[in-house]
Amino acid sequence: MDIYLIFKIAAVGILVSVVGQILKASGRDEQAFLASLAGLLLVLSWVLPYIAQLFQLIDGLFQW
Repeated sequence: MDIYLIFKIAAVGILVSVVGQILKASGRDEQAFLASLAGLLLVLSWVLPYIAQLFQLIDGLFQW
């Protein structure tokens, strides 16, 4: 796993948190929820290949 991926995930988390707080303070709770959902989906799309690779590694480890 690349260290830059961790920094990108942290940056998206900080950005989503700030945007969510601003939107909630202005009374736009639905848009704050959608912003957090978009951030989650973005990070999940980055991490999902690594999770699949981990499961393939574990599957190969326990096969006879």
